[in-house]
Amino acid sequence: MRIDRENPARPRELVGSVPITPPEAVDVIAREADRRFREWSRTPLLARLELLWAAAGAMDAQVGELAVLLARETGKPVADCRGEISFAAVYLRWLCDRAEAVFAPTEVDDRQGRMALTPRPYGVVAAITPWNAPIILSMLKLGPALAAGNTVLLKPSPLAPLTVSRVAALLPETTVVHGGPDLVHALIADPRVGKVAFTGGEAAGRAIAAAAGQALKPQVLELGGNDPAIFLDDFALTPDDYERLVLASFATSGQVCMAAKRLYVPQRREAEFLDAYLAAAQRILRVGDPLDETVTMGPVVSRAAADRVTALISDAAARGGRIITLAKSPGGEGYFVDPILACGLPDDAALVATEQFGPAVPLLTYRDEAEVLSRANDSDLGLGASVWSADEDRAFAFAARVEAGFTFVNTHNRTGMSLRAPFGGIKRSGYGREYADEGLREYTQTTVVHSPAAFRPGGPGLPARAYPSATSS
Repeated sequence: MRIDRENPARPRELVGSVPITPPEAVDVIAREADRRFREWSRTPLLARLELLWAAAGAMDAQVGELAVLLARETGKPVADCRGEISFAAVYLRWLCDRAEAVFAPTEVDDRQGRMALTPRPYGVVAAITPWNAPIILSMLKLGPALAAGNTVLLKPSPLAPLTVSRVAALLPETTVVHGGPDLVHALIADPRVGKVAFTGGEAAGRAIAAAAGQALKPQVLELGGNDPAIFLDDFALTPDDYERLVLASFATSGQVCMAAKRLYVPQRREAEFLDAYLAAAQRILRVGDPLDETVTMGPVVSRAAADRVTALISDAAARGGRIITLAKSPGGEGYFVDPILACGLPDDAALVATEQFGPAVPLLTYRDEAEVLSRANDSDLGLGASVWSADEDRAFAFAARVEAGFTFVNTHNRTGMSLRAPFGGIKRSGYGREYADEGLREYTQTTVVHSPAAFRPGGPGLPARAYPSATSS
């Protein structure tokens, strides 16, 4: 049995296939990963980092070939694919530079006693990754897990298994398995797996969290978002800013967890905003074959995705929305959806209230800050958001009241990311963090050796029933 991957731009074209891993094979695979963990975790940290640094170089050397493969299996423009793969190598090198400080054991020896704190790996990590940015989202798990001394069982999405498998082969102590929910549950249930890392949709996240909870295993979950982009009444955008905003919603055909998915503008500035936005979309959006270097938006990933987004657009029109087509797709057999902006929708329209995960975005108006804050926060999701203002202090003050794990100021989506900034959601958008030192620490657990001052040689001792005091603990 194999998973065949079609080209979303030309569905009759088979890009490649991978063998399905039967769930019953997990026992042997995890047993071997655990055996390898015993050796890998004893390998000096600097030796592990040298291998990861070499993997980053190998990715760079193959970026052109890998980008074409990634574009063919996901439908992402090839230029974006090169950027993603190169960025994954940048992240891996950044991690190598930070890991020695983050994973260093520490010891305290003072008047309160002696304490040694050691970050230790979990063992075998199960990493379950999505299709929309498969290389960087895999590297955010593989890199820190391997650097910390874990081994990894990586299960890519069946919609993008090919390039991830090629990249994973460049990394040490990583075993790739392929399959669906049954395989995921077998991975989580295996006693050798010590931690689960997942990026994907809320429904799958719930199932994974339930299974991991039953097995008492910690998780990192980065789930969906319905990110609001809030333009305060003093926003001042240049033509370049508007182009950046358009791509913040429509890069990867809108199939990005942290895309700008709800645009809120003051009523009195709606016409001005709309004119500039439409002009920017006309300049920047070109829909077509992902292998065309001039294309900025390809197809969505599957027929099911195209049907779902088309249904959302039809519902928006039925709810009274004015549908503005921003660019025309080439038609043909590919899973192309014309990117649209929908104006005049009520807040309970599906395109507003749910994560559309496609090239369809609502433009909403508001009267004052209290109103827009309430409406923007009226969501069960809380991954990202953005606040746009000519006054940075005002933007930061407003952003402090936005319910999101990561709020951008005067930008949105990938242009606002930073390797030093921890990324993750609140509410039903998941828990745990990626990027930054916090993302590295997700793959270790701190163990403690402690000798209280009272019981060190020559110490005064304490009565058996005593509690520690602030000066003795």
